[in-house]
Amino acid sequence: MRRIVACATVVAGVALAQGLGGSAGAAPVSEAELDTFADMVSAGLEPAADGRRPEPIVDTGSGSPWGRSSAAAAVGEGPEMTAPLAAFAYGLLHPDVAPPGANKWDCRPTAEHPRPVVLLHGTWLNSYDTFSYLSPRLTGAGYCVFALNFGRSGLLEGGGLGAVLPGRYGVGPMEESARQVAQFVDRVRAATGADKVDIVGHSQGGTVANRYLKFDGGADKVAALVTFGATHHGTSLMGIASLGRAINNLGVNILGFYEPIVGLSNIQQAVGSPFYAALNANGDTVPGVEYTAVGSRYDEVTNPYDWTFLRAGAGATVHNITLQDGCDQDLSDHLTLMYSPRVASITLAALDPAGAKPLVCTFNPWLIGGGGGL
Repeated sequence: MRRIVACATVVAGVALAQGLGGSAGAAPVSEAELDTFADMVSAGLEPAADGRRPEPIVDTGSGSPWGRSSAAAAVGEGPEMTAPLAAFAYGLLHPDVAPPGANKWDCRPTAEHPRPVVLLHGTWLNSYDTFSYLSPRLTGAGYCVFALNFGRSGLLEGGGLGAVLPGRYGVGPMEESARQVAQFVDRVRAATGADKVDIVGHSQGGTVANRYLKFDGGADKVAALVTFGATHHGTSLMGIASLGRAINNLGVNILGFYEPIVGLSNIQQAVGSPFYAALNANGDTVPGVEYTAVGSRYDEVTNPYDWTFLRAGAGATVHNITLQDGCDQDLSDHLTLMYSPRVASITLAALDPAGAKPLVCTFNPWLIGGGGGL
């Protein structure tokens, strides 16, 4: 299948070229023009093997320093994987494929599970990389599952070097990604007839969901947010981010210097960034949402790992869980979290507390993963 993405960057590039080679005063690209361009590109896309067709979500990028990113629902269906490295390799060759069972747009929620589940991946990942193990367990339990590849951005738009590889999403400004999630959730609600959804987010995916709840209308459309290794309060990246922020505060813009290399979303996730000052200015939560935040003692990215935990504000319920509490043999790190049988059981329990079963406890090796085995 041809891989064509209706990205605001393309339109901006055309406008820039016109401005340089033609009229110097070319008008900025409007949202209507972006939507028209997206429709034109969509019309030329070939469907996936199962007949589904990619539908791009565009964003003008207004309000961000770089100003260009896009998102699209994952399409087709990849195989189930039990280890993140294998999923990562498959995701490089099939960057837009959906995790098993996800994005069945004719799925209708049941009385037992009335809310669709939206899956949000992390930085430099995609929905297949992250959820090829969890997604089939959710669909097997009777949930309608939907997955978005958000924060698509190129090197010149601030996505960093990671964006050069196929399928390395979650690199655009997180404010834009949250708006893309808002559009996707509305599409899911319209397709399924559900009033609200639940969200499962890994790493940046949890943080973007939090931004959506607070600033983009998500509080009235989300019942539960379940996160794993989410950078809710930033990360020290083993002290590197903290050091860089300290140098920045002395007037040397070292983080800005590295921005074109590591990408804007990574810079935003450094502890003490302006993004977090705005995100958590009024507390960690919003009323009416049930939060479950899970951290691993072996997480080398979201560290200290307890920074992933949330403090409940008025009208919100928070469950903070250390993965190894009661299960020392689960050695999951940042990536293998999503390939842990215990994580799968925590997710199912968080989504359906009334029907929760005892949590699974099994060996899940650091870095390798393996779905509870080698």
